[in-house]
Order: sequence, then C-alpha cells, then structure tokens
Amino acid sequence: MPASEQVNHKEEKDKQKMKVIVIVVVAIAVVFGVLLILYCISKRTNFREKLENNVMIDQNIEGQSEDMEVTFFTLATVATATNNFSSNNKLGQGGFGLVYKGTLVDGKEIAVKRLSQSSGQGLNEFKNEVILIAKLQHRNLVRLLGYCIEGDEKILIYEYMLNGSLDSFIFDQTRAEVLGWSMRFNIIHGIARGLLYLHEDSRLRIIHRDLKASNVLLDSKMIPKISDFGMARIVGGDQTEGNTRRVVGTYGYMAPEYAINGIFSVKSDVFSFGILLLEIISGKKNRAWFHPDHGLSLVEHAWKLWKEGRPLELIDTCLEDAGIQSKIIRCLHISFLCLQQHHDDRPNMSSVVMLLHSEGSLPEPKEVGFFVGKKSPSSSKNQPSSVNEITNTVLEAR
Repeated sequence: MPASEQVNHKEEKDKQKMKVIVIVVVAIAVVFGVLLILYCISKRTNFREKLENNVMIDQNIEGQSEDMEVTFFTLATVATATNNFSSNNKLGQGGFGLVYKGTLVDGKEIAVKRLSQSSGQGLNEFKNEVILIAKLQHRNLVRLLGYCIEGDEKILIYEYMLNGSLDSFIFDQTRAEVLGWSMRFNIIHGIARGLLYLHEDSRLRIIHRDLKASNVLLDSKMIPKISDFGMARIVGGDQTEGNTRRVVGTYGYMAPEYAINGIFSVKSDVFSFGILLLEIISGKKNRAWFHPDHGLSLVEHAWKLWKEGRPLELIDTCLEDAGIQSKIIRCLHISFLCLQQHHDDRPNMSSVVMLLHSEGSLPEPKEVGFFVGKKSPSSSKNQPSSVNEITNTVLEAR
C-alpha cells in the first residue's frame, strides 16, 4: 500500500476510535447524571416527608397543649444545655436511648431524654407521651417541661430528679441501706397515689402499661414520680380495659392476660404495682433473680414462702427491725392480692391505697400469676439470667 494511503487509513482508524471514546464518555456521564438526579430527588422527598411529619406532629402537640405549660425547645438550646450531649452529662440509658442532665441559661436543671433512631418509641409514641404528660398534674407523676423535634431528633425535657430512679437504690446493696422501711413505705404509697390518679382521678383514664422500678424517679426529698408514658393508653368513659396485638411493656412486670392475650386494663397496672411492691420489700429484681436451690422466680419463691408460713425470709436484710415486721408482712400480703392470677380478683388502686393505711383484716390471696417471660431452668446450679433492657414492641417486650 502506498505511504499516502497508509497515512489516510491510520487517520480514519484514529477518528473512529475517538468517536467510540466520546460516545462511551457521554453515555457514562448521562447515566451518572440521571442517577445523581434520582438520588437528589429521593433525598429531597425523604427530607420533605420527614419535615412534614415533624411539622404535623409539632402542630398536633401545640394544638392539644396550647393551654398547658409545655414548651418547644430548639435543638441548639438543648445541645447548649447538655454541653452538646456530653458523656459527662449522661444520667442513664435504656432501650429508648440516653438521658442527660442539662442546665438552661437561667440556671434551671433539666433531664433530657434523647430518643435513639433504633428505639421502639416512634413518632406516635413520642406524640403520645408529650400530649399525655402535658395533661397530667400530680405530685407523684414526673413533670414534662417541653420537647424538641428537629431533623432526626426527638427529645423530651423533664424536671430533673436529683436521686435518679428507684431501681438504682433497691437493687444496690450499698444504696439500699439508705432506704429504711419508713422511706420505702412512703415511696410505695406515693406510687399507689400516682396510679390512682391515672386510673380514677385525672380527667383522662390512663393505663400506664410499663410500670417498673426504673420508671419511678425520686426527687431531692425522695418523693416518687412515675415516668415514661410512651406506652400508656387512654381509655374513655367507664371503659377499664382494651385489647391489642402489639404487646409492649417489660417481661417480669406484665400481667399474664396482657403478655399472653394482649388484654390490658387498670388491673394489669395493679399487677405491675404488685411486682414493684414485692421488689421494694425483698430488694431483689423479679426478672433477674432465681433461687439458687430450686430455680423459682422471685414471685414463685415469695408465694412458696407465704404458703409455708415463712414470709420473713423474703424481707431485705436492711429491714430486719422486729418492730416493723408486721407492717412489712401486711404490705407483702397486699402485694399478693395485686398479683392474683385472674384480674377480677385483684383490687383496684383506690382499694390498695385504703388497705395500705388501714389495720383491718385482709382477704386471703388466691393463686398468684407467675408469668415472667423467660424462666431459668430448675437446677441446683442456677445462675441469675442475663437481662436485656432494650425495648421491642411486637413479639417481645422490654
């Protein structure tokens, strides 16, 4: 082939190669551009939906609590109060997320409950807790000061409780010594009064559904205040019970009819109170304690001792004063009445409050409910079972 034709042929091949390269580059750029546009649209849509949800909930809360002392806090205000959610300010942690101590610019101390994205408490539960607590005013219920909903953040701001939660005292051998019987009885009575208000005395009839030691907070004077209303349910008029497929709460405190069949009522709260009363008397946690010899749970072991006429063996070693034993045994008796297997056999909270302060005879308890969710196998070598405090809301509860 002549040299001139070889040159032309080579130029033609180079041009074709360049065209292919340009076409490939343009195609890649177009595909990348389309994907980028779709990604931006998706992000914008998600952001808009999240913003609209937050605005709707914010408006809903404002609409129902405009006549109440509930304040909207900006995220910047909350971050400043908690030193940007510093670990040094952390008060505790649960399945819902973290709780921090904060100080507002006016010097007022607050407790900040920052819900985690993995928490079982979603937007509905968040709104539920804000609206419910805003409408409740009682010395034995924790007071909600405000809320924050911004971006992914869902935050509740409470009055600060100097002494933390009840479980940090009764389940700690050292701190438990601070709680003599007089103080424990006052705590029992305060919790009972708080529940009575929820069930009968407030303008709403409310079933808490998650009463437990960690949800009872203690102020500077050791006055108990019931907290965490994210799982609470309002029942109207004369209604005293309901049914749900979505069982929420804490195994070890849940009444058998609720844990198994989803039937909740004021009497399921009474059952939880009975467990709490038993824990305050014994200093042992129902979910985490099993007798080393026969593997019975706290409720089963307590019932066994009661039937054998040995109730004093259950009492916390901090409460061995012989002068108060009869009062403690009376409270133990009331606990068993609250723990009856059938909810119709349990007293209501007005009766419980009356029984706590009277000295008359008490009815004999029938068989108590033993449901604790997970049981340790009977063995002479039983070890306390591990406890998962994380909230799950459908098949297994916290």
